[in-house]
Amino acid sequence: MSRRLPAFLLAVPAAALVLSGCATGSGSGSDGSTGGSSTGVSVVASTNVYGDIASTIGGDAVEVTSIIDSAAKDPHSYEATAQDQLTVSNAALVIENGGGYDPFIDTLVEVAGADDLVVLNASELSGLIPGEESTAHADEEHAEGEEHAEGEEEHAEHEHIEGFNEHVWYSIDAMDALAHDLAHELGEIDPDNAETFEANYEAFAEDLGSVTAAADAIATEHEGEGVAITEPVPLYLLESAGFVNVTPDAFSEAIEEGTDVSPAVLAETLDLFSSGDVALLAYNSQTSGPETERVLESAEAESVPVVDFTETLPDGDDYIGWMTANLEAVADAIG
Repeated sequence: MSRRLPAFLLAVPAAALVLSGCATGSGSGSDGSTGGSSTGVSVVASTNVYGDIASTIGGDAVEVTSIIDSAAKDPHSYEATAQDQLTVSNAALVIENGGGYDPFIDTLVEVAGADDLVVLNASELSGLIPGEESTAHADEEHAEGEEHAEGEEEHAEHEHIEGFNEHVWYSIDAMDALAHDLAHELGEIDPDNAETFEANYEAFAEDLGSVTAAADAIATEHEGEGVAITEPVPLYLLESAGFVNVTPDAFSEAIEEGTDVSPAVLAETLDLFSSGDVALLAYNSQTSGPETERVLESAEAESVPVVDFTETLPDGDDYIGWMTANLEAVADAIG
């Protein structure tokens, strides 16, 4: 979903931004810059996953800055810096994950207070939020006379949505929807390069098709097999490959939220690996602790294959290569 900030957000005071540290660069552009001297359309992405997609669609006509650009930064708890605020204030377009995953970006956008800033929310575009369809091509029949309701909706966007797996970058269809809208919005901002943006999207969509084909090939052989997870990060991709999550929700939710796992829930999770119901353990290597390590040990003890997944784009990879490598690792693991 693309949105331009409603008027009520323009009054948000700068004091609402929680700044940490000094004004050092917190993200890197496609050429290593921090976005201060853009040579094209200035795009800010909350993470390097979206930064890579923006670079793919925009090419040389965009200057991309990714705020979360390494595995060392946690989007859930990241505190924005003064450099981040400057970068967003100079941006023409911002890409956020939404769904409560990267709330820092909402604060930066609100404080920037630019009514012509385009914001793409990947979660809203995905059509994966329970009870909602994709907003990529939604009409605006209720836009007039509902400014107050819009304000409440904006606030809700910043919160975690119960029952929603916000890790939508692992959904190939969601990234197709995002890239489609991104090409359109970039073309609106820079009409001279609109055809290039559209061509880049078409090429990207074709590459996404090859990822989908790889997932379909796995599903042909393994449809309906159980998978265990430490967090729901890669679930959309695993489900597209035919797997069914059999992990107790209470376990993965506790790990994701950083709360304690009850002994009963942990025991239920560990028992999965001796039951024969699990073909694979999907392990989030960026978030580990005593409970996840016990799960890993249990899987290894029962010779259940383990595949590591990450939340951020590995150094040197692009989105297509990353998703392809993830599926290749799954295929190799399950033999």
